[in-house]
Amino acid sequence: MEFKDYYQILGVDKSASQDDIKKAYRKLARKYHPDVSKEADAPKRMAEVNEANTVLGDPEKRAAYDTVGAQAWAAGARSGDDVRPPPGWNAGYEFSEGGGPEGFSGHFRGGDGADFSEFFEQMFGRARAGGGGAGARGGHGRAGGAQAQMRGEDHHARIELDLIDAYRGAERSITLRGAKVDEQGHVVPQERTLQVSIPKGVKEGQMIRLAGQGSPGFNGGPAGDLFLEVHFQPDARWRIEGRDVTQKLRVTPWEAALGGGVQVNTPDGATVEVTVPAGSGGGRKLRLKGRGIPAAKTPGDLYLELEVAVPGAITDEQKAAWTALRDAYPGFDPRRA
Repeated sequence: MEFKDYYQILGVDKSASQDDIKKAYRKLARKYHPDVSKEADAPKRMAEVNEANTVLGDPEKRAAYDTVGAQAWAAGARSGDDVRPPPGWNAGYEFSEGGGPEGFSGHFRGGDGADFSEFFEQMFGRARAGGGGAGARGGHGRAGGAQAQMRGEDHHARIELDLIDAYRGAERSITLRGAKVDEQGHVVPQERTLQVSIPKGVKEGQMIRLAGQGSPGFNGGPAGDLFLEVHFQPDARWRIEGRDVTQKLRVTPWEAALGGGVQVNTPDGATVEVTVPAGSGGGRKLRLKGRGIPAAKTPGDLYLELEVAVPGAITDEQKAAWTALRDAYPGFDPRRA
């Protein structure tokens, strides 16, 4: 994946003000617009300029872009090829509607209708374009040409939770990172911390709405809302599909062969006893109905995927035991179909 140096594309320094970004974009747009340019690669260059402006022209995207670049260089990147957004990089970033990933889904396209680059899509997803936000919406007309009340923009942010929060619900302190333009026209970071109630049964991709926590309204209009998109922290102990949860259950060879009851710690923190059927093999799944992520109507299921743990043969007694087991199964070949 090719790293995109948006500052180089627009020909501006990283300390450039938002006005500098705007001026540079307009200059290059006049130069490379396909309707007027005589450059052979005008469409390609115009697409790059549009993409760079979409990121740098929006304070929120610009702050996120700068952060990913700084993290990559701090981690040892020494060329553009080394700069890649790490998984979950955008957790905790707050975007105004149109200024960033709209629910981190949808479609993001350049000004000329062409798809943006792979780098852009990995950074921001295929979300709706629109530097600087979508603008305030709705309102009530006023007589005499007075400005109408306008509802503030909605904001979106991605948050990462522990799976236990979905089972029990929780109160969480969430810090969101964003950006604003200061009096000198430069982008500066800003943060805010909110107390959020995580409802029991929340699932991956669900939106939690915080009324009135978006942008302020215009001319006395109501504020927009903040939508928090839920994602779960990566955890090697389980996989999550909708409300179903799968976790590994390690068993001994004799438990798999002979069957029996085993104790299992479930994602909700409980300990339950399950019966492993005799003759079970690795990869077999045991279903615990209704013990997945809770729901008012139909909760998910918990699947226990068996993994046979083979102990080592270290002592003479252990080696003798494995030898006796081998001799008890003459002709057994697991590689034979």
